[in-house]
Amino acid sequence: MRPFVTILAVVAVMLLPPAFAEEPEAVRQDPLEAEIARQVVDAPEGLRRFYAARESRPAWGERQQVAAFAEALETLESDGLDPRDYRADRLVAEHRRLQEANAGPAEQARFELATSTLLLTALRHLQRGRLDPRTVDPQWEIPVEPARLDFEAISRAVDGQRFEQAFGEARPAYAPYERLRSGLARYRNIERVGGWAPLPGEPRVLRRGDVDDVVALLRSRLAMEGELEVMAADPGAFPGAELDTPDPRRFDAALEAAVKRFQRRHLLEADGIVGPQTRAALNVPVAVRIDQIRLNLERARWLLHGLPEAFVLVDIAGYQLSYFRPNGELWRTRIVVGRPYRRTPSLRSEITHMTVNPTWTIPPTILREDVLPQVRRDLGYLWRERLQVLSPSGAPLDPWQVDWNNPGNIMLRQAPGPQNALGQVAIRFPNDHLVYLHDTPAQGLFAREQRAFSSGCIRVQGVLEFAQLLFDDTGSNQNLGALIESGQTRNVSLARRMPVILHYWTVHPGEEGQLVFRPDIYERDDALLRALNRPLAL
Repeated sequence: MRPFVTILAVVAVMLLPPAFAEEPEAVRQDPLEAEIARQVVDAPEGLRRFYAARESRPAWGERQQVAAFAEALETLESDGLDPRDYRADRLVAEHRRLQEANAGPAEQARFELATSTLLLTALRHLQRGRLDPRTVDPQWEIPVEPARLDFEAISRAVDGQRFEQAFGEARPAYAPYERLRSGLARYRNIERVGGWAPLPGEPRVLRRGDVDDVVALLRSRLAMEGELEVMAADPGAFPGAELDTPDPRRFDAALEAAVKRFQRRHLLEADGIVGPQTRAALNVPVAVRIDQIRLNLERARWLLHGLPEAFVLVDIAGYQLSYFRPNGELWRTRIVVGRPYRRTPSLRSEITHMTVNPTWTIPPTILREDVLPQVRRDLGYLWRERLQVLSPSGAPLDPWQVDWNNPGNIMLRQAPGPQNALGQVAIRFPNDHLVYLHDTPAQGLFAREQRAFSSGCIRVQGVLEFAQLLFDDTGSNQNLGALIESGQTRNVSLARRMPVILHYWTVHPGEEGQLVFRPDIYERDDALLRALNRPLAL
């Protein structure tokens, strides 16, 4: 009978309801994991994906984990961000409080989600910027792409306490960004040692040959930014320069060369003379330069991601066009951009075609504000500028029959030719502002250091060479010279579109590694700095 009783007992246990069965240890869910899973349901998508990658495992249970993260957050200062925005100064204390209070799963889970939110926020800010550019630049036209985070890789970085590595992978992977970070560190070091003293207003002009106490101050000022280091590194490049100056009060050739170098870095006329403009640039406090670098790091985060291998970059405040060619070569030239009251916009588009031997239909704003006043004073202006008067439908009109005080919806069109405002070629790309790149008969403007003279479009020095490069690099099989010689106005499409970006930088790494500070011609820096300094709301 005993075996039969044993069998009955086993069957009885098997038939017990699940509530009476012993749950295996391996499938029990930790109370904290269960609470994380419950709370994360209503969290933003990024946080849900992060904890899905972790299967709800806590990320911040260990003090060392939290301390390593807080330490890594302090390094965000090198990107011009404020570590206090990410609670770097409070995380460890809050974690300690929870441990000492023996907090329950609900409170621990809230700390978990809040700390992970800070991590993901910092990564997004490093990758795409702390601010939405559309909120600080009403003319912003470049599409704002969301950050792309690898949540499984982030989870592994948390477990391995590799936070600085995760931050490094989130930063824009382009040399200009790293050079800006290096420049920020350098200028902060200058600030730590006291910065530089301003030059007094007298004497009003300093030049080679002067002997004055202010010259010694000037020498010290330039040395702080490294302008005199070049002299010591390559004395043969500056014949007549005395590196070991017996009298620091004397304005010698070495100091003149350093002044010219400073002037070039600030888009000033490089004459080696310290006049009012150069003095004003020298007297900008180091704290202001630090803020300029910070806000241009933010601009870099907006732009420097997902760039194509070949593209055209128009640096508005730097008056420079850079063409990153498909073969890896870089072609650069000077440009003229819009006046402060007719700003060249920031945008991203693609070059689709060129107009060879273009006519120029005067835009309504230029017609109303610039041309009509000239015509009213002297009707001969139309003939001198080769302007044809047209009806809205394009029919020619007799200029003598137009009431120029109330001309209605007429159009003025300039005939093609070397004196056409667009020169011999215009390079087109779709945009709502109707701006484009073009040639110009006013070649003398390219010799100036600051070149904001246009009505919004971009005049390009050496544009014929640039246009032929675009034809060649896109497989368009066109001879620009022959097209121009024909004298015909033609739209010629590129075989492949070429990406083009118009962007605004007031600080940029120069050719020799030092930072180039540009005038804020469109007065955009103040609004961006105020927004960047506003405490982060999480």
